[in-house]
Amino acid sequence: MRTLDPEGPARLLARPEVRAALGALDQAGEETRLVGGCVRDAFLGIDAADIDLATTLLPDAVIARARATGLKAVPTGIEHGTVTLVVAGRPVEVTTLREDVETDGRHAVVRFGRDFVRDAERRDFTVNALSLGADGTLHDTTGGRADLAAARVHFIGDPATRIREDALRILRFFRFHARFGEGRPDADALAACIAARAALDGLSRERVRSEFLKLLAAPRALEAVDVLAETGLLARITGGVAERGRLSRAIAAGAPTIHRLAALSVTTRADAERLAESLRLSKAEHVALEAYARALAALKTRAVIDIPALRALAAEHGTAALGAALAVVAGEPRPVIGADAAAAWRDMKDGPAPVLPVTGAILVARGIPAGPRIGLALAAARRRWLDQGCPVGPEAAEALIAHVLDMEKPAEPHR
Repeated sequence: MRTLDPEGPARLLARPEVRAALGALDQAGEETRLVGGCVRDAFLGIDAADIDLATTLLPDAVIARARATGLKAVPTGIEHGTVTLVVAGRPVEVTTLREDVETDGRHAVVRFGRDFVRDAERRDFTVNALSLGADGTLHDTTGGRADLAAARVHFIGDPATRIREDALRILRFFRFHARFGEGRPDADALAACIAARAALDGLSRERVRSEFLKLLAAPRALEAVDVLAETGLLARITGGVAERGRLSRAIAAGAPTIHRLAALSVTTRADAERLAESLRLSKAEHVALEAYARALAALKTRAVIDIPALRALAAEHGTAALGAALAVVAGEPRPVIGADAAAAWRDMKDGPAPVLPVTGAILVARGIPAGPRIGLALAAARRRWLDQGCPVGPEAAEALIAHVLDMEKPAEPHR
């Protein structure tokens, strides 16, 4: 059991953007409430970043009321009844109450309604179906407050029905359990997720990516991944072998979400390519996975990592990718990271990687003709620099320049 914050809802209602939005929409015969995650988070003592309101007002009336009180109103999802109010630079989403007419598991046909109970029943989990009136009254028609206190994540109504309405709720169930639940997931919900596993294949990869990355960022991500793996659901998401131990070490090291994904599912660059395609990763995310894969491969070629090797690896792969790879191989038989190297890494990890102290312009100024020979000279300087552990400073630069100039000298003829 967890202790809920009894003052959280009052603090939520006191937020300036909430007071302004509710005040603007106050109208005789109509009602507007705070709903969903912001109410849930208030009971957990969390100041939610996203504020959502549900209202009996139709979208045109929401826009008119907001503008009449000086608030900016943007029809961000007008076809779904959603208008975003901007209050002192902060967004507040207002959605007209809805009822499902039909759904195919990916898209729902809805109509506007006036029944808060029906609106709550069309949501996914009980902890997300709480609503809070402007007068501070909590409305809980699905038992969400008790489930939140008991650290339980339950579907509203029949789990199989909720999943048929939107198959993404399979992943959302695991994500919300990893964030708000404790112990084993609800048995009925888990059985429904397993039975509907084939429906995951029909979801857009972008939606799967978003939910899975959020899951990996949750407090109990490791336990959720364990259940996904044992039920066969993880293979449908990542399409590869799961490195549970590496994920555990990445989480312990405080790795960002993309490096948690790398730890779990990337051992080669081919894995990075597969995930980039199967999860529709962004270019930056793909680059991060590839850099991690290269750094991991480079670490695994070495039996021992000393300070010169560490500096060379940082120069080649960057401190972010190298740090992610070092975190997951800690404790593995290969490579062994020396105590001096480990101490040096603590000083290096948050700074820039070593940079070759010689440039093409410097070499041209020292007499090497511009053109292809500069590229060859720089490559030779870099090889020597990496072999020496990436020394920096004027003396290191002069030594590298001397090395390159010496290589440029014509060979003496044989006598």
